[in-house]
Amino acid sequence: MSQPEQPQLYIVTPEAVDHAFADTLAAVLDTHPAACVRLDLATRDEDRIARAADALREVTHARDVALVVTDRVALAERLGLDGVHLSVGGSVRDARKALGTDAIVGAHAGSSRHDGMTAGEAGADYIAFDASAGHDLFAWWTEMIELPIVAEGALTQAAVRTLAPVTDFFAIGDEIWSAENPAKALNTLLSSLG
Repeated sequence: MSQPEQPQLYIVTPEAVDHAFADTLAAVLDTHPAACVRLDLATRDEDRIARAADALREVTHARDVALVVTDRVALAERLGLDGVHLSVGGSVRDARKALGTDAIVGAHAGSSRHDGMTAGEAGADYIAFDASAGHDLFAWWTEMIELPIVAEGALTQAAVRTLAPVTDFFAIGDEIWSAENPAKALNTLLSSLG
């Protein structure tokens, strides 16, 4: 599979967001265009998730960026989001059946090649692996499997530089949200991409 010149950006929200977060996200997306934003809140309160999704949808859709939510298939459907990202062990088949063929269904496979292939065979649109799984897993996947691959988790400048030739997307979240200026932190993190 031929790789794009540079991996695309996939933004993951913090586990808690406030009313000002939509503006912060807009600044990040205006600095670096992204393919997708994942709403990844820690709360189980569906009303809070729905309010956050409504605010972020305005930001993402104005920039032609997909908005998915972690693990909440029914909520993704009810809110009209672009899809769902399933944590390790989530049922891709059930999500695909509920959301239809047009929705994005992504799956996290940790560092398991087997789990990634199983999710792909079940209909996932992309597979996310922990960046710590190492270059060899990403290189193998890129060579053998056509399904897009996402590197996520504790990304550093060195990891970005190492994985850039063998991944389609970088999922970036915690790496930038604790910074005073997340857009600037993202610039620094991605500076090795040129």
